[in-house]
Amino acid sequence: MPEVDTIAAIATPPGRGGVGIIRISGAQVPIIAESILGQLPTPFKATHRLFKDKQQKILDDGIAIYFPGPTSFTGEDVLELQGHGGNVVMDMLLKHCVELGARLAKPGEFSERAFLNDKLDLTQAEAIADLIDSSSEQAARSAIRSLQGDFSKAINSLLEKMIEMRVYVEAALDFPEEEIDFLADKSVLNRMQAIKEDLHEIMKKAEQGSLLRNGLHLVIIGEPNAGKSSLLNALAGNETAIVTDIAGTTRDVLRESINLHGIPLHIVDTAGLRESQDPVEKIGIKRALEALEKADLAILLLDATRLSIKPEFLKLIPQSIPVLKVYNKIDLIEKDNTPTEPEKSHKKWGGVLIKDILEGDNDVIGISAKYKLGIDELKDTIKKKIGYKESTEDTFIARRRHLTALERTKEYVDNAELQLTQFNAGELMAEELRLAQDELGTITGKFTSDDLLGEIFSNFCIGK
Repeated sequence: MPEVDTIAAIATPPGRGGVGIIRISGAQVPIIAESILGQLPTPFKATHRLFKDKQQKILDDGIAIYFPGPTSFTGEDVLELQGHGGNVVMDMLLKHCVELGARLAKPGEFSERAFLNDKLDLTQAEAIADLIDSSSEQAARSAIRSLQGDFSKAINSLLEKMIEMRVYVEAALDFPEEEIDFLADKSVLNRMQAIKEDLHEIMKKAEQGSLLRNGLHLVIIGEPNAGKSSLLNALAGNETAIVTDIAGTTRDVLRESINLHGIPLHIVDTAGLRESQDPVEKIGIKRALEALEKADLAILLLDATRLSIKPEFLKLIPQSIPVLKVYNKIDLIEKDNTPTEPEKSHKKWGGVLIKDILEGDNDVIGISAKYKLGIDELKDTIKKKIGYKESTEDTFIARRRHLTALERTKEYVDNAELQLTQFNAGELMAEELRLAQDELGTITGKFTSDDLLGEIFSNFCIGK
C-alpha cells in the first residue's frame, strides 16, 4: 500500500473508568512514541512509562505497547497507550497525538486498514463489529468462529471447487482437438452436485447466523380485543402495553425486544384491524399494516371464543410473510357448559383445541395470554416456524449482504447446471460459473467496491 496518514483514536468507551486506551497506527508511530514516552518501547512488551507533552510535563502514568508492522493488527506500526480512564485525561493525550502528526481516525478505520493490508478478509473484519454488538452468548460464539476464519474457509473451499470446474470446462472449450467431451462426462454432473450441496450447507449456517445477529421481527395482528397487548406483555415478561377490556385500546405501534433462547426477538404490537371512523385509530391501523410489510413472521391472533377468521385479515398479510395463527383466551372455553379452571383448561384444551376447531390445521396454537398458558409452547413454535435450531456449534455469524450474495450465487449455479443438462451450452455454463465465483468473492472482499467498504466500516466503533 502507498504511505497513508497516521491515525489515532480512543479505543475505550467514553466516560469514567479504570483504564483508557489510545490506539495509534501508521508510519509516524515511532516519532510519536519517542516524543510522548522518551523512547520507542520494546516490541510486544508492556512497558511502564510516563506520558509527557511537548513541554515534558506529565500527562499521565500508564502502560505502552508497541506492535511493529507488519506483525500488528493493522499491518502498520501500532502503539497503544493505556492510561487512566477519564474523559479529560484521554482527550489531553489524544490531542497531543494529533499535535505530533496523527489525525483522528474514522469509525472502523483500524479494521479497514487491517483488511486492506491483508491481515483480515472482509468477513473477519465484519465479525469484529458483530462480536462487539453481540446480544447473546450464541451470537458471540458464532462471531468468534467467523473472526477465526470459519466462514471464510467455507467460502474459499467452495470457490476452489468452482475454479476447478471452470478450468475443466474452459479447457474443453479452448482445446476441442483434445476431444474432451465434458458434456458427456458424469464427473461434471457430480462436481456440480458437490458444489450445490456445499452451497446449500453454507446457506443454512449463514441463515442461522443471520438470525443470531439481526434477530426476528415478529408482528402481532388481529381484531381489537383479541389480546394482542396481553400477548406482547406475556412474551416480554413485563407490562409494556396497556391492557383493558375496551376494544381499540392500542392505537399506535408498540415495540419490545427480548432474547428468545439466543435469538433477538423484536416484537411489534399493533392496533386492532377493523373499520373505524376515528382518525387517530385509522392512523394506528395504517402503521400496523406498514409494520406488517417489514415483518419476518406474523402472528394472527384470534379469539378462541369466537371461532371465526375474517377473510379480509388474511388478504392484508403479504404472501411472502410466514403466518402463525394463534387462538387466545382458551381459558374461557367451556365443555358441556361447565366452566374450567385456567390451569386445567390449558391441559385439557391446549392440545386438542386445534384439531377439534380447525379440522386438522396444525399451523396454529392455543394460548391464554392473560394466564400465560401455552406461552412456552408458542415460543417453541416460533423457533420451528423460522427454522431455528438450538445447536449453533458450527454456525458462523452472517449479515444480510452475505445472504443476498449466497442467494445470487445459487441462481448462477442453478443456471450453470441448466445450461449443462438442458441446452448443452458449455460457453454459457462457464459464464454462469464465473458470475457465481465473482458473487462469492464479494463476501470475503475479493471483489468488493469501495462504496460497499465505506458503508461497512462506517458502522464500526471509533478506535476499532
